[in-house]
Amino acid sequence: MHTDRTSTTRFPVPVDAALRAAGWQPGRWDIKQAEIWADALREHTSPAGHRHAVFPAAVEAWAEFGGLHITPTGPGRQVAPANLHFDPLHGLHMARTLGDLGRALDTQVCPLGAETDTAALLAIDTEGRVYTLDHTGDWYLGPDIDQALAGLITGIEPVRLTAG
Repeated sequence: MHTDRTSTTRFPVPVDAALRAAGWQPGRWDIKQAEIWADALREHTSPAGHRHAVFPAAVEAWAEFGGLHITPTGPGRQVAPANLHFDPLHGLHMARTLGDLGRALDTQVCPLGAETDTAALLAIDTEGRVYTLDHTGDWYLGPDIDQALAGLITGIEPVRLTAG
């Protein structure tokens, strides 16, 4: 085995393996699809008039990870690893919820995708911090997409933001 290959990898080995199995590779960048999602979110207004915030951190995450179905293998360290689908349209009808979370955190929040087993919504803020929202509350996954992916794929329990 070449040790130089793993030392330069961006993700821990099990995370890198799960991402590559889903079709990700270093340098993956589909800005066309990211712009389609950005337009769809910008054009959507909820019945009560709520709109999505779209900003560079979200568009960059969609360009790199959008469309991937990630299915981790292994038991997970603290909680079961999450099956993920990176498609922000999972959050299309969550503009009000994401707006409320953004106001509570003094930022803006945009959808990233979903945990497909639980239907928890993945979201990102303007600084690139990642969250998940489910029926039990809002959870902080990490300061950036890389740490969020590592936690979700290896089954590290997230930090609760709010009571459910």
